[in-house]
Amino acid sequence: MKKVLTIVASFAFVLIAFAYTPSVTGLTLQDDTTAKQDTKDAGRSTKRAAKKTGSATKKTTKKAAHKTAQKTKQGAEKVEDKTRP
Repeated sequence: MKKVLTIVASFAFVLIAFAYTPSVTGLTLQDDTTAKQDTKDAGRSTKRAAKKTGSATKKTTKKAAHKTAQKTKQGAEKVEDKTRP
C-alpha cells in the first residue's frame, strides 16, 4: 500500500510539474518567426516593392514625355525658322 501511495504521489508530482511548464501549456514566447508571419512579411515587402517600382516608372514616364514634348517643340521651331521667307 505504501509503494502504491509513493508511486501515485510521484506521478502526481511529475504531472503537476509538467502542467506548470510553459512549453507544455503552450505559453512560450515566440519571436513571430512562424511560417505564417514570414508569409505576411514577404507579402508586405512585395507590396512595398511594387509601389516603389510603380512610382519610379510613373516619374520616369513623366520625365520622358516632357522631354519629348520639349524636343518636338524645339524641332518644330527649327523647321519654322528654316521655312520662313
